[in-house]
Amino acid sequence: MKLLEAVKYRVLLGDGAMGTQLQQAGLPPGGCGEAWNLDAPEKILAIQRAYVDAGSDCLITNTFGASRIMLERHDEGPRVREINRAAVDIARRAFSLGGEREGYVLGDIGPFGGLMEPYGEITVALVEKAFAEQAEALVSGGVDAIIIETQTALEELGIAIAAAKAAGAPAVVGSMAFDEMQEGDEVRTMMGTSPEQAAKFMAEAGCDVVALNCGTGIDLRLAVDIARRYRSVASLPIMAQPNAGLPVLENMKVLYKETPEEMARGLEELLEAGVAIVGGCCGSTPAHIRKFREVLDRVRTQSRARA
Repeated sequence: MKLLEAVKYRVLLGDGAMGTQLQQAGLPPGGCGEAWNLDAPEKILAIQRAYVDAGSDCLITNTFGASRIMLERHDEGPRVREINRAAVDIARRAFSLGGEREGYVLGDIGPFGGLMEPYGEITVALVEKAFAEQAEALVSGGVDAIIIETQTALEELGIAIAAAKAAGAPAVVGSMAFDEMQEGDEVRTMMGTSPEQAAKFMAEAGCDVVALNCGTGIDLRLAVDIARRYRSVASLPIMAQPNAGLPVLENMKVLYKETPEEMARGLEELLEAGVAIVGGCCGSTPAHIRKFREVLDRVRTQSRARA
């Protein structure tokens, strides 16, 4: 069953954070975790296998920074295609090692890490070329969808959506990163975009799923509010990947200390807001995803009983 068909029948469970898991696996600060798809594939497989064991239905490929623009900063530009295709293969293997359970691989395109002209030095043409190259590699590798995540600027998001659709992605997920504003519970992207503006843009640009992840202060509580605001202007399936609570600084390290039990307490409200895919972002671990699986299974069982 294709991803967009599956979400009509049940809520799918995504995975959790990749960056912190890479660090725990030994990636040095500033290292290129995406290069591990080729140089240390067993470490990526172990991370994604842990999420599958925890109950994930969807795995996001380890390609957040695998556009040519990002990889060239690590002198990895010549391996763009190989890094992206290897990431798809690793995620697929993580599911296959778990038997015959169906799983979906979402090819990850993250921000290119800069500003386009006229605000920065990166040309639009260069961004278009980089995203087209990455999208083609992910689609040819066999992804079930492309997720364009942690986006703050609609211009950049639009280029990536167009690239994914041109490459023939089976489905396209647009995911925005919002920040909690000082005044009340209002949220905006770094570039000032509201949830309503983002959802409308993504729907009009051809996304199949509208999503949110990460951002300053974006915990599960605010994810509920953003999902409701998405739903008020768009009828597309919603994906939500909130952080594991709010970060704290200890010994010059940013930590997310919300436990799986604490994070999962708000999951039912997020489900009531109408999400079709739910996972975790910064600070979330396989333990958080396992607790999410327990809640999803319980809610599903209760729903069947009432029916």
